[in-house]
Amino acid sequence: MSNHIIVTTGIYDAIKDTLRRKKVSLPEEKRLTDELRKAKQVLRRDLPSDIVTVDRKVTIKDHTQNFEHEYIFVASAKAKPVKNKHSILSDIALAVVGYKVGDIIEWPFKEGERKIEILKVEAWEG
Repeated sequence: MSNHIIVTTGIYDAIKDTLRRKKVSLPEEKRLTDELRKAKQVLRRDLPSDIVTVDRKVTIKDHTQNFEHEYIFVASAKAKPVKNKHSILSDIALAVVGYKVGDIIEWPFKEGERKIEILKVEAWEG
C-alpha cells in the first residue's frame, strides 16, 4: 500500500476546504488531516493514470461488505449519484482519492470501519 497519497493541488485544496467546513465525521477528519500532511501534490498532467482523482472511473472491492462496485468521480457540481456520478468529495471518494490500483485502505466511514481495495482506475470523460 502507498504510504502517501498523490493528489493535484486543486483536489488537495478542496479536501482542506471540506475539513474546514466540518463536512466529515471526526475519525474521517483525523484520517484526512494525516493523509494531507504526507500527501504528494502534483500538477494534473503529472498525475499517474492509476491514481484515483476527479474524472476517473474506479472499480472498488469492499472486503468488509463483500461486493464490487464501479464509481465515476466528478466535480461536485456535476455529481448525479443516480447516474453513478459521485462527487470527488463524497464519502467513498474521500476514502480512496489519491490512492492507486492495488492499494487496500481501511477507512472509518460514518457507518463503521471498512476495508476497501482499488481494483481498476480508468480515465472518464463525460
